[in-house]
This record gives sequence, structure tokens and C-alpha cells, in this order.
Amino acid sequence: ALLRANPYAVVTGALIAATALDADRLVVATKASYRREIEALDRTIAELAAAGWADGVEIAIVEGPDHYLFGEETALLEVIEGEDPLPRHIPPYLYGLFSNAPQLGWSAGAVGDDATERLGSNPVVVNNVETYAHVSLVMRRGAAWYRGMGTRESPGPTIVTVTGDVMRPAVAEVELGHPLRAVIDEVGGGIAPDRSVKAVLSGVSNGVLTSEALGASVSYEGLSAAGGGLGSAGFIVYDDSRNMVDVAHRVARFLHVESCGQCTPCKTGSGAVNTAFEQLVLDGALGSRASNELERALQTITDGSRCFLPQQVRTVIPSLLAAFPDDLEERLAGRTGDVDVPFPKLVDL
Repeated sequence: ALLRANPYAVVTGALIAATALDADRLVVATKASYRREIEALDRTIAELAAAGWADGVEIAIVEGPDHYLFGEETALLEVIEGEDPLPRHIPPYLYGLFSNAPQLGWSAGAVGDDATERLGSNPVVVNNVETYAHVSLVMRRGAAWYRGMGTRESPGPTIVTVTGDVMRPAVAEVELGHPLRAVIDEVGGGIAPDRSVKAVLSGVSNGVLTSEALGASVSYEGLSAAGGGLGSAGFIVYDDSRNMVDVAHRVARFLHVESCGQCTPCKTGSGAVNTAFEQLVLDGALGSRASNELERALQTITDGSRCFLPQQVRTVIPSLLAAFPDDLEERLAGRTGDVDVPFPKLVDL
């Protein structure tokens, strides 16, 4: 949404960061499928360069895959280097782009004999486009203006996505601190008149927010206190017609598919979790073996993990089962589930 509406704010904010860090290269990495956004970036970079705003800074656009893990910062660096989006152990400020000390990428680069040719760790700073757009806002209007919005701990605006069982899935910018219920109503048009909100997922990296949390403020501290988290402010809303075990199944399947497979406990563990839910939702029975596999997988899934994805499985799945025990009892009683429960993906704005 930002790259369509105001790519200047994003690129200018990144140039401010490059100036502050005395960096000579700026890379914007985005999905290759985002043709409209890439065209907007091309125009913006050309105009800023012509105006002299980018003097001394090389700006490049890197087009990447649609994989979920492309959004993980070290996997993003791998893509910039021409590799697949496979997360690294070491953070970007210790092991950055095109580094040759140490050689830790999936393909090691050639190292010359002359020590002056060595790039060392070559650290980088990675932030998302919304952060850089906010840099432009703060530098243009001042910190006091920016802190005039939002809360003390979560100042400013943020971009929210509201999907699921709502009248109109939408993307909008709101002031942080708005109650979650107001965001669902104002951005997503609320839910059907004969239904009520049962649960809200803030992406798939935080615990579920139940209907009791609808008064919580959309802020880092507000949603955390309610048992969830803000994440990227992408809210999936489920009404009271849904069984949340079916939702847990869809989350488990998504995270299993998107696991890159580098860390065996993550890939096999997420697979075991998904299989257990398939037995529960599709067959209407969760045998003791499947139950044990589910519990064992959740205990070991994060062993040796390179990224946060297996922790997401460990966080979201137990929160859904704990918050809605009646839904679990319904599945254990043998009633099969809904394999088409919404797990929306926005393909356009």
C-alpha cells in the first residue's frame, strides 16, 4: 500500500538512514509479482537521482519470490545474493551482504589472496518499508508531531489489514491506540449482522485474541497485554460459526508448507502437527498416537531453529486449543471439520 501510494516516503526515509550510517548502497527487495509497486519504485528512484537526492548512494531493486520466508531479514539477504530465501543463524549486523568472512552462505564466494580484497562481515541494516516511511515523517514534521498520535509506548500511525469473516477485506492506515473492535468495524466493515466475533488472529505469529480482547488497543503493549501481539497489524477475523480447531489446522498447514526445511525439527515437527490436525478435522477422531505426536512435535519443533517460524507454530496452535476447549471437544466427539475455513491471502489491494 505504501509503495503504491507514496514510494517517495519510503525511498527518502531509506536515503536518510543511509546518510546517517554513511552507507553507499541502498537495496529495496520486494516480490517480483508486485509489478505495479516495482514500476512506482523505478520512477521514484529515477526522479530522486535526477534531483540529486541520491548522490553518493547506489540504489538497486531486487525482485524476489512469493515465499513467506522472503520476509525474514536474513532470508531476504540470501535472495539479494542470488540464493533461495533460507534464513541464516547470524544477524545482519554481524554477517551482512556479500560477506566472505566467515563463509556461511549456501554457496561460498571466491576469496582473493590479497587481504585487501576481503570484505569481511560487511554488516547491513534491514528494516521494512513502513519503518522508512515513518523516518521521513519524523524528519519532516518532528518527533513531537509524530508522538501526538498513538500511545506513549506505540506512537504514530500504522497500516492495518483486516480480512476473514468481515464485510469488506481492506487495508488502511490508522492511528495506533484504536480499539481492536473499532479497527474491525471501521476498516473491515464489521461482520455479518447475525454473527459475532469469536476470535482474531494477528497474523500467525501471536496468540489468538478472543472476543474479550476486542476492547484492547491496537498497539504493541495493548495487544500483548490481551495475550496476543501487534505483529504486522494483519488481522484475520473469525465469527461464531467457526470451529477454531479448523483454524488451527489451516495455520499448521500453512506454516508446514512455508517451512524451508533447513532445520529438521521445524519441518518434521510442523508436518507432524499438520498430520495430527488432518486426522482430527478430516477423520473426526484424534487417536492417542496422533495426540502424542502433536504434543511431542510442539515440544521439539524449535530445536536448532534458524528463524522464528517454528516458534510461531508453538505459539499459535496451543493458544487456539487452550482458548476454545469446547471446539476441541466437538472434534474429539467425532464431528468432522471445515476444510475451507478462511485463511485469506490478499493478492491485490
